[in-house]
Amino acid sequence: MSLHRHPLRLAAVLFATLMICHQARAQERLLRDTEIETDIKTMAAPIWRAAGLDPGDVRIYMIDDREINSFVAGGQAIFLNTGLLERVQNANQLIGVIAHETGHIAGGHILRTKEALRNASIEAIIATVLGAAAGVAGHNGAAILGGMGVGERSFLRFSIAQEATADHAAMNYLDRTCQSARGLLDFFEILQDDQRLSGDTDDPWARTHPLTSERIDYVRDHVQNARCSNAPSPPGDDALLRRIQMKLHAFLDDPSITLGRYPESDKSENARYARAIALYRIPQLDKAQQAVDGLIHDYPKNPYFQELKGQMLFENGNVREAVAPYQEAVRLDPSAALLRISLAQVYIETHDPALNKRAIGELNAALQTESRDNTVWRFLAIAYGRDHQIGMAALCMAEEALANGKKKEAAQQALRAKQLLPHNTASYARAVQIGTEAERTDDD
Repeated sequence: MSLHRHPLRLAAVLFATLMICHQARAQERLLRDTEIETDIKTMAAPIWRAAGLDPGDVRIYMIDDREINSFVAGGQAIFLNTGLLERVQNANQLIGVIAHETGHIAGGHILRTKEALRNASIEAIIATVLGAAAGVAGHNGAAILGGMGVGERSFLRFSIAQEATADHAAMNYLDRTCQSARGLLDFFEILQDDQRLSGDTDDPWARTHPLTSERIDYVRDHVQNARCSNAPSPPGDDALLRRIQMKLHAFLDDPSITLGRYPESDKSENARYARAIALYRIPQLDKAQQAVDGLIHDYPKNPYFQELKGQMLFENGNVREAVAPYQEAVRLDPSAALLRISLAQVYIETHDPALNKRAIGELNAALQTESRDNTVWRFLAIAYGRDHQIGMAALCMAEEALANGKKKEAAQQALRAKQLLPHNTASYARAVQIGTEAERTDDD
């Protein structure tokens, strides 16, 4: 989705009275991008395998926040602030952070701390964390992981013992894959230096991952003795990180900054990519299309250049013209669920009944890996409604409401679905199940 901000409809799972105040902020926090998520997964896969996790089951989500932070929630999901991704100096540092967060996942820390988030939607998790951040006093533009009373923030903050366990696990994963722990040590030292320079001992990372001198000493001792401490980053990983950082800056910085950083004299692939994004954001659509068409010509097997062209066209009202590049992006990377979701959205917006049916197929395929993304359920509800499958539309709205903790709405839509769907079908059985789950109290 080329660093797409989801039009989220958020609901509370926890801190219900705070969620309403933070819905607008949460809508702007979640960033989804197939290319960036895929690149991070490529770098992290050896660590996940060493931890006994299936890389296909671990999810990466980005939070638009320039503070340095990351967290795990809802099972095997790692959330990374854009500030962290932009600040790490090499792939080894990023892998060290991910190894540490993987230690929390493998240790089951987050599941024992707040099981309620395990089945929540991505959006609901972010809304919950934003609600937690509301407790910060005297911080304008507070970080997404804020501070409050110890009891209230306990579901976000790890104990010193859990941090030490995650550090130890991270060292093991890095050793097993012969990757250096020096990156994690460097990252810890960067945070420590930031605290000393700013005098802020309550930065986001320290609040959620208490950083002690003992932890730093432990990692430093490991680096001094581990056999792979001088190993360079795996081949290609630093190039992937540079691409990630370029794309984040191109989408999040002022376009004039991007064009200044990547002048026309720079003919590298990354520079051309960054300029195409900046021109599209200005917007100078004609120049942006020329730039992306040049990339497509030179790199015809890259699905993300096709995706960017489709996004340019779609967001500038050229819906029909956006169909072909999105279709090509999906053809080039059929496993990318986010590309299928984008293609489905374009299909729906054509108001062509035949393409609307295709949208249903694309969205159902995307559900295999993106069932926790509310966008899928929302688009499916629209597509089924336009296809006059009102029972299925109601079922999709029930799914979305349940994932967001809107139990009353989930029960109502599930009842509506049961009244419209044929009995003895999987869809009817799911409607019954949602109704039952919606009737449970939050304490169950």
